[in-house]
Amino acid sequence: MTKVIGLTGGIGSGKTTISRYFEEMGVPVYIADDGAKKVMQSEKIIKQIKTTFGDAIFENNILDRAKLAEIVFKDKEKLSQLNAIVHPAVKEDFEAWLLRHENCQYVIYEAAILFESGRYKECDLVITVTAPEEVRIERVLKRDNTTRDHVLSRMKMQWDDEKRISGSNFVINNDNLKKAKEEVVKILKILNIKQNRS
Repeated sequence: MTKVIGLTGGIGSGKTTISRYFEEMGVPVYIADDGAKKVMQSEKIIKQIKTTFGDAIFENNILDRAKLAEIVFKDKEKLSQLNAIVHPAVKEDFEAWLLRHENCQYVIYEAAILFESGRYKECDLVITVTAPEEVRIERVLKRDNTTRDHVLSRMKMQWDDEKRISGSNFVINNDNLKKAKEEVVKILKILNIKQNRS
């Protein structure tokens, strides 16, 4: 049976880069954020988002994700409402994806809010990716062309590293990409040993 390895980390930790390393080494990766973008284009989800958040976040019937993010990352209750709409659809999408990879020993499920959403309970193992806070902030400022305050407000919405690490089987420190890649190789060796013994 395919084992699901949850991979998580705070905004700017570089978890998608780490996911790509696993992918390069032959491990299929499902990125929950990409899954969310996909399901948020479906008529059913668009209708639910319109009902909850109104028409102002749509332009020519196309969801303005930046406007929606502006709303939900300032208000925990609104973020919970959005998650209640999107998460079940992402779960369904992942389960269909998993069926297509049922012959794999293990797959990676990458999600920023793996713990916050409770999805970690459905994973066999969890990897947390960490990086110093300033490094994370700089990465997001460069990537998203946003403000420091916006990055900090998003960080506050997520668990801190200490809390994530306490629920993880492996930790990858991603402030040096070469060393982080070496950690991926080490984890793969350990996982292969476990597979062979089970």
